[in-house]
Amino acid sequence: MIHRYLSLVQGPIARATLRTSLVLGARLLVQAGTLLLIARLLGPQQFGAFAGIAALALVLGTLSTFGTHLVLLGDISKASGRRDDLLSFALPTTLLCGGLLLTLYLALCVLVLHAADISLPVILAVGVAEILLQPLIGLCVTEHHGLGRIARAQIITLVPLVMRLIAAAVLWVLSPPDTLVIYAYGYGMASLATLALVVQTLPTPWPSPPRWRPPRAVELKEAAGFAALSITKAGPGELDKTLATRLLPLTSAGLYAASARVIGATTLPVTAMALSALPRLFRDGESNSSEAITLSGWMLTCATGYGLALAVVLWMMAPAFGWLFGPAYAGMDQLVRWLCMAVPAIALRLTAGSILIALGKAWVRAAFEAGGLVILTLSSIFLVQHLGLVGMPLALACSEWTMALAGFVFIAGKRR
Repeated sequence: MIHRYLSLVQGPIARATLRTSLVLGARLLVQAGTLLLIARLLGPQQFGAFAGIAALALVLGTLSTFGTHLVLLGDISKASGRRDDLLSFALPTTLLCGGLLLTLYLALCVLVLHAADISLPVILAVGVAEILLQPLIGLCVTEHHGLGRIARAQIITLVPLVMRLIAAAVLWVLSPPDTLVIYAYGYGMASLATLALVVQTLPTPWPSPPRWRPPRAVELKEAAGFAALSITKAGPGELDKTLATRLLPLTSAGLYAASARVIGATTLPVTAMALSALPRLFRDGESNSSEAITLSGWMLTCATGYGLALAVVLWMMAPAFGWLFGPAYAGMDQLVRWLCMAVPAIALRLTAGSILIALGKAWVRAAFEAGGLVILTLSSIFLVQHLGLVGMPLALACSEWTMALAGFVFIAGKRR
């Protein structure tokens, strides 16, 4: 058993994890820089409103491909020759679903988040970027990912983030009066420029519209499971910001959103490990081979250890975040410490979810993460009403630990 663990730690997955971690480390620095600049430029009130609509767009954007990106990932991992046939239905599906979801997003922002008082151009720019453009970029990322080019895939995801950082830096220097509107335009243009660049540099062009086709029944059924999985996966990491915008005063919502973004960014190494292992898990997971069982155990052990260590480090570093974000974000150090309760659970939930995908149990993951979203919504309403701002990190911790334990129990039963 020890030999198996060492072979995995020193093997291709570990090396891919290291390479991907380096890319995601760069991503972490870019996101941290953008977060700091925009949070300080906008202030807690405007930042809370912007974070709420951006989180809603990101959650809905996970449904734009209707799960076809994961069908593409799984099939390309096993047979790369199917690439054109898969894209011929993934592309029109993404455009159709994305258009419908963009309409839903605009309606929700106007009807539900109207108190945020965000102008329509800002809402539209963010929505187009996250619901239409980023899912199309995601298909390019998935293609590289399925072929084992994990670090290259992550570099593509890094490009629009770097462009947004540049836009934020320019605004920091110029300090124009309409900072939020200008940044929103830059937010959308970054995704548009990235999509144009990536599509033009693909080794093999995408299938042209005359070759597009509707998905077959079996493909649609598989994609539907992955679609449910996509929104439940993204929901726990984003829905809390939208709920905070709705349940809290905007200043408090901005304080929570900034703290939660810090916590979410620090789990990127766990994401790197899961991404690096996915192609092998897809190949070996459904057979429940001894290699797949050993790999899943190694991943869960590493995720748990990393999550616990990270929670301790964040607890000790909490005062530094209050200093970095400035006096307008007074109290952020205490919120970061409250959020530390959820960190080990986030790491475990992300890892368990990846393993369940490879085991062919997408609906199981979707079910327990959907349950976690229900718990997050109900507990946040109750706890915020009785405890105020502190209720949001407590609700997130309740949701994340419920999902993490459910995933762990199911995988442990499967291994036995």
